This record gives sequence, C-alpha cells and structure tokens, in this order.
Amino acid sequence: MPQTPIFSSMLGSSCSGQVQPDMGERCVDPVYQDGNLVSGSLEALIERLVPTMDYYPDRTYIFTFLLSSRVFIHPHELLAKVGQICIKQKQQLETGTEAEKAKLKSFAAKIIQLLKEWTETFPYDFQDEKSMKELKEIAHRITQCDEENGTVKKIISQMTQNLLMALSARSQYQEIREKFRQPVTDKGTILKTKPQSTQKDILSVCCDPLILAQQLTYIELERVSNIYPEDLMQIVSHMDSLDNHKCRGDVTKTYNLEAYDNWFNCLSMLVATEICRVVKKKQRTRMVEFFIDVARECFNIGNFNSMMAIISGMNLSPVARLKKTWSKVKTAKFDVLEHHMDPSSNFCNYRTALQGAAQRSQTANSNREKIVIPVFNLFIKDIYFLHKIHTNRLPNGQINFKKFWEISRQIHDFLTWKQVECPFEKDKKIQSYLLTAPIYSEEALFIASFESEGPENHMEKDSWKTLRTTLLNRA
Repeated sequence: MPQTPIFSSMLGSSCSGQVQPDMGERCVDPVYQDGNLVSGSLEALIERLVPTMDYYPDRTYIFTFLLSSRVFIHPHELLAKVGQICIKQKQQLETGTEAEKAKLKSFAAKIIQLLKEWTETFPYDFQDEKSMKELKEIAHRITQCDEENGTVKKIISQMTQNLLMALSARSQYQEIREKFRQPVTDKGTILKTKPQSTQKDILSVCCDPLILAQQLTYIELERVSNIYPEDLMQIVSHMDSLDNHKCRGDVTKTYNLEAYDNWFNCLSMLVATEICRVVKKKQRTRMVEFFIDVARECFNIGNFNSMMAIISGMNLSPVARLKKTWSKVKTAKFDVLEHHMDPSSNFCNYRTALQGAAQRSQTANSNREKIVIPVFNLFIKDIYFLHKIHTNRLPNGQINFKKFWEISRQIHDFLTWKQVECPFEKDKKIQSYLLTAPIYSEEALFIASFESEGPENHMEKDSWKTLRTTLLNRA
C-alpha cells in the first residue's frame, strides 16, 4: 500500500504558528485550510480514517487521529464505529459480479493495512477484551471478502499474533516496573551519614568523561525505548479528566514516564553526592571539573537530558555553596553549559541547540550522529502548555484538529529519536555503579557540605545548628 512520509514539510509550515484555525467556514465539515485539515466533527474525522475503494488515508493522518482520538472516545468505541463503516461499504460492493469481487479484495487489503498500522503503532489500545472483540469482529467480516484462497485470513492471523506478542512483552515490563517501583530518591541506599573513606567513587570506576557520557546515553536510550505515544498522550487525557472532575478508570498508569523522570532526579542526586562526599578540597575540585566535562560530552553527543541532570546536581544548594571549591574550578566550560541551559526566553538557547541536533540527526549516516535525547521535563511541559493554551473544540463544536497536528508532530519527533539504536557498547561495571551506587538524602548532602566548608552566614549557621541537633537526637 503506497504511503506518504509521516509529517511531511506540509506540517512544518502549517502547524508552527497560531493553532486556532480560521472560523470562516463554520458550516463545512471537515474544514480545510490551504489543503490541510484543521477541524471537523468526530464523525467526519472517523469517516476520513476509514479507507474506501478509491481512498486510503496517509500515515500522518492515521497517526495523528489515532493518537488524539483517545481524548474524545475510547479505543474500543472507535473500533466499533470503524467496524460499522466497514460493514456499510462492504455491503455496497457485494453484488456478486467478478468486478465487484475484485473491488472487495482491494477494499479488504486497505482495511487490513489500517488495522496493521493501528495494532503496530498503538498495541495498548487492544489490551482490554472490548477492543479485542471489536478487532475480531472486523477481521471476521473482512476475511469473508477473500474466502477462496484464504490470503486475507493468513495476514490477519499474523497481525493478531504480532499484536499479542507486543502486548505480552509490554505487560511483562509493566509487571517488573511495578514490582521494583521505588520513590524518586530511593536509588540504592540513601545515606544519612558519610560512608567510610574506603568506599569507591565514580572516578575509581570511570575516569574518562567521554566514556561516562556514552554510558549515560546508553541508559537514557534504554529508558526512553519503553515510553510509547499513548503514554505521552495520557498527559492530555488525564488533565481533561481532572478538569471535568471525572476519573478515567481505563487510563494506563504512567509508570514509564515516572521511571524516566525518577532517573533524572537520581542522576542529579548522584552528582551532588559524589561531589559532597569528597573530603579534600583538591579532590573535590577535580570531581566538579570531571562532571563538567561529562556534561559537555553529553551535549556533544546530543544527550541533553543527562546534561541537564548533571548541571542540576551541581546547582543544588549543598554543592553551589562550596565557594572555596568553586574558586579553584576552571568554570569557563561550566559557564558555556549554563548558557545553553539558560531558562530565559523559554530556554531559547537550549531549543536552538536541540534544533541543531535534530537537523544533524535527519542527515546523519551513523547512529552516533542520530542521537537526540531532549530534556524530558521540558518536552512534557511543551505538550502540557500546548494543550492548556488551546481548546480541544472550537466554538462551533468541531474538534480543533490543528492543535492535535502540532501535539502529534512533537510526539512523533520524540518517537523518531527514541528508535535510534545506541552505538555504544554497554559497560556493566559503570552502569551498575550509576544505577545502584548509594546517594545522600538532602539532609546528608547539607551535612557533608557544611563539614567540608563551614557555614558563612546566619542562615547557614542556623541550618547547620538544626542539622547537628537532629544528629545528636538520633544518637
């Protein structure tokens, strides 16, 4: 089946500006602007999803509608409506002539192609019995279009088998995640006091900034590989449920999003721990400079999420207050990194760097050059604000599809980046340390910080006094 590339240049120009479409054509359903669909009723949009004898929707529309439709209708309800439309079209072609039989086979092939794209891109839509029942019903009716040689039946059987395998794999991952689910700061052992000086640090495991950056990138790509488009769209669905004071019982728990967000926080705390636990100022200075170099290598790779986590760790108060340490640090490199992550003008500098990495990825010949890992919490905030600023429906009741073009474009970019195969070999020793090394609690970080460099003002002295009192009470 011929396909058009997902998110062609058409979307880049038509969806980058104002999301609200022109309301001049209120009576038209759906509404097009410069040849691009910008709004329509749910019924009209569903009609456009279903193939006919002479029409097949392009992949851009299929992806965008299937992604956004869950905001307005449950997947099993959408499947039922698709099935009803298929029955009507099938009945119109069932005249018994040889010509009509050929048309029926062509129509069946298009419906199978749609179901194949749906089950491959959004397999979790078929996790409940209602959806599987509707899928089997459509498949049964389509199979009747080619009963003579059974080709359609074989294709549907293979599609169903692939779907069940995908659901099984994802279900197993969710069970593992739930079993080992931990609070944000609970990565390994939370240290409340300084460990023995004999305990190894990150430099004893890996002293090469580039190699550590590569291993961080390996972990990042492994984590994002378990984030799916429907996970990201839940941000919109969940907010709508809260706004309408409803509880969507079928909303999949966002363990994958939480796990990835937790990884960012844990990495930040690990960086702060590695710096604050060093007793001697010279070695502490070396540790700070090492992490600056690691962050710079992450930036060069295109791993912006790890880079931001490292910078965040070094900007935590227990680390930032170590003025004597920072006075010995060559901060020119750090200043450049902070410039890239300057939050002013909605992180304009970061977004420029991200755009450059994305353009490099599009023309890259190697996986190493294709890596783009955005700052995840900024990516989520972009979707959040895009959803909050623009309404789901227009005043005439039509769905504001131009809004969902833009949301799906951003999500599709993320999906493209997450599919890149990591070009770096896994180092089990380094990754084990990064994922299991003990980290300090916030309290322990301040204790270690004050022990390394005493309090300098009244506020710090009061904090230090409170911490020491707490320690004495525990003893």
